[in-house]
Amino acid sequence: MSVPQSIGDTAPPPAHVAIIMDGNGRWAKARSLPRIAGHQRGARAVRSAVEAARELGIGYLTLYAFSSENWKRPETEINDLMGLLRLYLQRELADLHRSNVRMRFIGDTSLLPKDIQKLVESATATTSGNTGLNLIVALNYGGRNEILRAAQALAQKARDGEIEPADISVEKFAEQLDTAGIPDPDLMIRTSGEKRLSNFLLWQMAYAELVFLDTLWPDFTKDHLAAAVAEFQGRDRRFGATSA
Repeated sequence: MSVPQSIGDTAPPPAHVAIIMDGNGRWAKARSLPRIAGHQRGARAVRSAVEAARELGIGYLTLYAFSSENWKRPETEINDLMGLLRLYLQRELADLHRSNVRMRFIGDTSLLPKDIQKLVESATATTSGNTGLNLIVALNYGGRNEILRAAQALAQKARDGEIEPADISVEKFAEQLDTAGIPDPDLMIRTSGEKRLSNFLLWQMAYAELVFLDTLWPDFTKDHLAAAVAEFQGRDRRFGATSA
């Protein structure tokens, strides 16, 4: 991997990188291939991104694998995606575990096929003691739904007398989110040239730096992640304050 000179020489890398992996279908279409071919090639890019994150010293990597809106796609494509997810969890878990990667999952996984739910539970349990990269996979995830579920949970706690409404803070709200205990993303990368968040980590990305790449996800390499990290390191993050 040809890491830009700025990495390691200036600011530290982002602690948490979130990626919207977009462009699998367009990659396949451009090559007159079925859409599943793009998803299969995209799975290879996932492996590269995970390896690069480890090499760059990133602590948390969140991948938007399947959104709550993806159920609107044709049934054949959904079945293909679920099959690919099964294969990934079955084939990659051992290597991820050996690499000290801890896997976590966010989103409403209860709506996934039962066997995939078991694979998710197994991956979570198997890697729970690992201390290296935290790999967070968003499955059947939608930012608005996550915020809604958090609000409902706090409303129930208030109704049960466990908390006073006036005591609900940003921190207490964040504790009800799927990402409780995980730092907010510092950097969000979206591939394929699209420039929108698509209902991804809406609460958590309040102060994330955004990088949009024209590269389609199946063509994403370690160098793309390294370059995005270098761009992040060159930005002035003020969080509402003035520059020094």
